[in-house]
Amino acid sequence: MVIDCENCVVRGLACGGCVVSVMLGAPPEGVELDEAERSALRVLADAGVVPHLRLVPRDPPGHSRAA
Repeated sequence: MVIDCENCVVRGLACGGCVVSVMLGAPPEGVELDEAERSALRVLADAGVVPHLRLVPRDPPGHSRAA
């Protein structure tokens, strides 16, 4: 999974409540997480230790814009 903060619809509005900002201190240009890392963050978020990922991509994977 690639987290592209530049492409997030709620960037700025939801950064303070997003696990990426909590773990890295600020929204980066992008972060790549493998399945094990995603699973670990999900466990931490479900336990209330960190917030959930709040990414809302402008262009979700598999989405193509009509020209």
